[in-house]
Amino acid sequence: MLVGVALPWLVLSAEHGQLTGDGLDGIYHAGRRLLSRCVLRIYGREPVAVQGRLSAADQARFVGVLRTPGDSGPDPGLTVERVRRADGTERITLRSSAARPLRLPVELALGTDLTDLGAVAAGRPAPELPAAVHAAGLRWSGTDGRYATVTADPPPTDALAVAGLLRWDLELAPGAARTIELRIRGDRSADRRSESGAGSAAGPGGQLLAEARAEGDDPRIAALLRTSVDDLRALLLRDRARPAEVHAAAGVPWRCGPATAESLWAARMALPLGARLAAGTLRALARTQRDGDGPDRGRIPGPLRDAGPGLPPRCTGIEATLAFPAVLAEAARWGLPEQELAELLPAAERCLDWLRAAADEDGFVPDPGPAGPRRAETQAHAHRAAVLGADLLELCGRPGAAEWRDRAAALRYRFRRDFWREDLGGGRPLAARLADGTALPLLGSWAAHLLDTGLAEGGRWAPGLLDKQQTDQLARLLGGPALDTGWGLRGLGAKEPGHNPFGHRSGAVRVHETAVAVAGLAEAGHEREAAALLKGLLDAAESFGFRLPEMYAGEQRTAGAAPVPHPAACRPAAVAAAAGIHALAALAGIRPDAPGRTVALHPVRSAPLGAVLLAGLRVAGEPFSVRIGRLGTAIVEEAADGLQLGV
Repeated sequence: MLVGVALPWLVLSAEHGQLTGDGLDGIYHAGRRLLSRCVLRIYGREPVAVQGRLSAADQARFVGVLRTPGDSGPDPGLTVERVRRADGTERITLRSSAARPLRLPVELALGTDLTDLGAVAAGRPAPELPAAVHAAGLRWSGTDGRYATVTADPPPTDALAVAGLLRWDLELAPGAARTIELRIRGDRSADRRSESGAGSAAGPGGQLLAEARAEGDDPRIAALLRTSVDDLRALLLRDRARPAEVHAAAGVPWRCGPATAESLWAARMALPLGARLAAGTLRALARTQRDGDGPDRGRIPGPLRDAGPGLPPRCTGIEATLAFPAVLAEAARWGLPEQELAELLPAAERCLDWLRAAADEDGFVPDPGPAGPRRAETQAHAHRAAVLGADLLELCGRPGAAEWRDRAAALRYRFRRDFWREDLGGGRPLAARLADGTALPLLGSWAAHLLDTGLAEGGRWAPGLLDKQQTDQLARLLGGPALDTGWGLRGLGAKEPGHNPFGHRSGAVRVHETAVAVAGLAEAGHEREAAALLKGLLDAAESFGFRLPEMYAGEQRTAGAAPVPHPAACRPAAVAAAAGIHALAALAGIRPDAPGRTVALHPVRSAPLGAVLLAGLRVAGEPFSVRIGRLGTAIVEEAADGLQLGV
C-alpha cells in the first residue's frame, strides 16, 4: 500500500487510489479511521488506474484515465488526478482532452466505521455507519459520541445520505480542468490528546530538522537523504501540554506512538540535522524517570522486547536509560545550547546513578533485572554511557568524570576477558552470559554495537570496547557471508541455531544496526567492510523506493533479486529513516565539538560512492556543508562563523 503520514494523520491507499473499505484502506487521525471508503465514478464507471505513487512523505498522487462518450478511437478523453494528503484533504482534478464540451456526471461513494487502527489491523472493523447530510457533504456519528464529516468544494449538486453518495454535474470545455476538494474532519476529542503533529508551514517537522540535501556521482544518495529526512519529519509528535517535547513515533502503521529506546536512537542518528529533536526526546523521557529511593531510581521505564533464540526478552527501558547520557553528550558536541544542556543534565546524572547501582561486582549490567543475563549489547551501551557520561560531567563542570573513566576502563578489561571466545577462526564475541555464567556464543548484527562508542571531547572517537585484534576479527565477521546478506547485516548469523530470515532478532536485517556497523567500521579503519555494507544498504533502499522499512528478510543476495519485505515491519520507521542519515554522514566522518568551536573530518578515504556533497547539515546550530572528493579528501564548504577545522 501507499502510506502517507504526517502524524497524527495517516493515509493508507492501494495503488489504484480508490478507498474501498477493504483491509487497512482509509484516512486516520489519532489512530481512528475517519474515512474508509471513497470510490470515484464518472459516467457510472471507475477511471482506469495508470499510476499511483508517493509524491512526498505525506502525499500520494493517483492518475487515471477514462474514455468519454463519443471518443472515436482508443485514446481516453479524460484524465483524472487525485492528490490525497495526510492532513485530511483530497483534490480530484478532471482534465479534458476531448474535442467537444463534456457534461460529466461525477459521484463519490463515501463511508466510514470510525474504528480504531488496532481493530482494523486485527481484522475486526466495525460495520459501516449510516450517513447524514451535513453542510456541503456528509456526517457519520458513532455510539461513543465520535463523529466524522466530509465537506466538498464546490458543494455537490446532490447528496444521498442513505447511499453515502455525493454527486456533481460538471461541464468541461475542451482542454479545461475542474477540481473538487474534499476535507475530512473528526470530532475534537482526538485533538485533546497529549500528542499532536510537529508540523509547520515549512512541512512536517520543518522547524526541527534541517533541510539537508545530498549530491554526488551516485544519484541515489540524494533520493535516500531526501526521503529519510521527509519520513523522519512526518513521524514527529509534539506534546500539546509541553510544546518543547518533540519526539519520533516508532513507525507506521503499527506503532504510531513513541518508543523509548528507538526514539533515542532516531534522535541520535539524526544529530547531523540539528540537536533540537534530541533535546525534545530527552525531555520527554526525563519526565518518565522513576524517582524514590529504590533500586529503580533513575531508570527510564520501557516494555520488554523479543531478544531472539536462547535469551529472555530484553528491557528497552534499560537501553534507553544507558543511551540517555550518551545522546545528551553527543548532542552537546553537535551544538545543543548550554541552557538546554543544563536543564537535562540532572536526568543524565540520575541515569548514571542507576548504572552505578545496577552493575554487578564485575561492572556488568544484567538485563532485565538482577537475575537476567549479561548481554554483550547491553554492556556496549553501558560502556558508551560511562565514557560519554564522563565527558558530559567534565564539560558541565560536574564531579565524577574520573570515576566514570575508571569504570569504563575496568569494563573494557573485563569484557575483553569474559565476552570473547577464542577459536580456530580467530575468535568471536559472546552474545551473553547467563546468571550462572553459561556463555551464549550466538553471533548477529548486535555485535555492531561493540564498535560504536560515540563522540567525546574535541570531536575525537571514544575508546573502543574491544582491543585492536578483536576489532579486526569482528570486522572480518561482519563482512563475511554469515552476517552480510548483501543488503545488510542479519540479526542472527545464517549458521547459528534458531536462524530465521524473517526473525525480528533471529535473522532479519535490522536497518539501524547495519548503519551503526557502517559508521563503526569506518571509524575503526575497516573501510572495505564499511563500504560493502553501505553499498548493500543503498541498493536495498533503492528497491524500497528509498523508504527503508525497519527490517526486511535476511536472505542472501543473488543476481537479479531484491530484498524481501517483512510483513510486520513499519514503513516508514523512525530508526530506519534516521539510519539513512547516519550511514551517509559516516562518509564524511564529521566530528564536531561545538563547545570548543571546532569540527574535524575523518572521511572514508576509499570514497566508495565517488564524490559526495552533504549540504544543509547543522553544526553548532548553523548550516554546515562538506564535500568529499573522489580521492577521499574532505573540504568544508559552509560552517558557522568562528568554527575552526580541527585535527
